[in-house]
Amino acid sequence: METLRNQENQNVGVKRQLRNAVVRKPLRGLENRVGNVPTKTSFRSKVQIAASKENATSKLVKVHTKARPKEILEDVKELQESLPVLESLPTVKIPDNVENIDVDDGENPQLVSCYINDIYAYMKMLEVHFPIKFHHLDRQPEVTGKMRAVLIDWLVQVHLRFHLLQETLYMTISIVDRFLQVEKVKRSQLQCAGVTAMFIASKYEEMYAPDISDFVYITDSTYSKSDILKMEKVILKSLDFNLSKPLPLHFLRRNSKAGNVDATVHGLAKFLMELTLPDYDMAHHSPSELAAASLYLSLKLLADSPWSETLAFYSGYSEDEILPIVKKLCKILKESETSKLQAIRVKYSSSKLFKVSTLPQLKSPLVFELASSVNN
Repeated sequence: METLRNQENQNVGVKRQLRNAVVRKPLRGLENRVGNVPTKTSFRSKVQIAASKENATSKLVKVHTKARPKEILEDVKELQESLPVLESLPTVKIPDNVENIDVDDGENPQLVSCYINDIYAYMKMLEVHFPIKFHHLDRQPEVTGKMRAVLIDWLVQVHLRFHLLQETLYMTISIVDRFLQVEKVKRSQLQCAGVTAMFIASKYEEMYAPDISDFVYITDSTYSKSDILKMEKVILKSLDFNLSKPLPLHFLRRNSKAGNVDATVHGLAKFLMELTLPDYDMAHHSPSELAAASLYLSLKLLADSPWSETLAFYSGYSEDEILPIVKKLCKILKESETSKLQAIRVKYSSSKLFKVSTLPQLKSPLVFELASSVNN
């Protein structure tokens, strides 16, 4: 949803200045042409002779290839059979009882309405290939879930301080979790891993990423530039340089379009979805699950709207499938009011984000009822 993304990025903060902008001057002497340069006759003759030999050779090659078309086709077939078979995505068909939310987007090439359902089907496949295991920190000798929560709360503040895109924050947390589940990290290096993950995500998502010196400054010079660059190599190598895991924000925008929700409902869903980031017990849920559960609860609290068949189709989850996650989300929402980690609640109390963290509906009986039904 290009429109939603633009609105979100405008709400996040001010424009970022281009650091160390270099104004490149045009090359001098572009008006000169090769033809104006005097060339010796002997050199020209050598060039002509070489060109004639090359043409004669190319003609021989063409004749030689035309003489064996069947053998060439056999070689191509043999090559195709030796290649690994890739799973092809079937074109997604919309059922009759589901609204086609892209029917009016055909004239906008940026919305790629003819491919959008296949794109999200591919993203569903990608999130399966990059899972976060349940309690993935069990193999860590020093890092715990509480340390992870403190780190993420601090990263939210850094993200807000730098006025970065929403995608950058979600990708940062994704990189941190994927890294922590495959590599053992010392407690003293956890903050370095977190700030390096944001450095990587910024270069991936931002048009003008913060300079590495900004990340050194934000850690109060606890880590040097060389420390961050070394950690960057370790993280990227452990992730096999693959940063293509989809983010919850991608699915939320699609779901919000399917539900035809207003900005407040979408903003509350973003707040609820962001509340799950520091929670260690929610890290293993897929991005599409978190997006669907957040929008479901937002619709219930603000509009008392049912989970329609259109929402179930485009999100990929029925009401029964996401209800257990919604209950956990209500528990997190209830406990967040008294938590020591308040960065997300403070962030969403601003007028730019519609002050959704201060809405009275967040204290409704429905939240307490669903939160109390969670099995500890």
